[in-house]
Amino acid sequence: MDMTSLLLLGLAALGVISSNSPITIAMVFLLLLRVLGWDQAFPWLEKNGLTLGIIILTIGVMTPLASGKISLETVGQSFLHWKSLLAIGIGILVAYLGGRGAVLMGSQPTIVAGLLIGTVIGVAVFKGVPVGPLIAAGILSLLIGRV
Repeated sequence: MDMTSLLLLGLAALGVISSNSPITIAMVFLLLLRVLGWDQAFPWLEKNGLTLGIIILTIGVMTPLASGKISLETVGQSFLHWKSLLAIGIGILVAYLGGRGAVLMGSQPTIVAGLLIGTVIGVAVFKGVPVGPLIAAGILSLLIGRV
């Protein structure tokens, strides 16, 4: 077994130990692609995986609105409460940071490994959610003055 497969297996184990099924499923999926010799999928996943993930995440976040669980009236009222206005502002900031992060990750692939390791540790150890690499890269881009 090669080192990359061992790393994926180790990260999957970290996902199991921390009871974090998204990490476990992602690592096992990538490991299966390697073991089954479907390496031709990796370039497509590298190019489109982030967009596909954001689409799925957006669908999940917007489902309460689409299902009627959150009414149009509730959305309108969000512009009248300071907490909702703060949430809107933070949403704008996070989207901005995510955009900067995507550009930085594309232009400096050497930092991706560090961001991914940090995200996996954050998910596994601190029960985080694996949306961190883009935002982390956006914060990093502010700190190192890139993009």
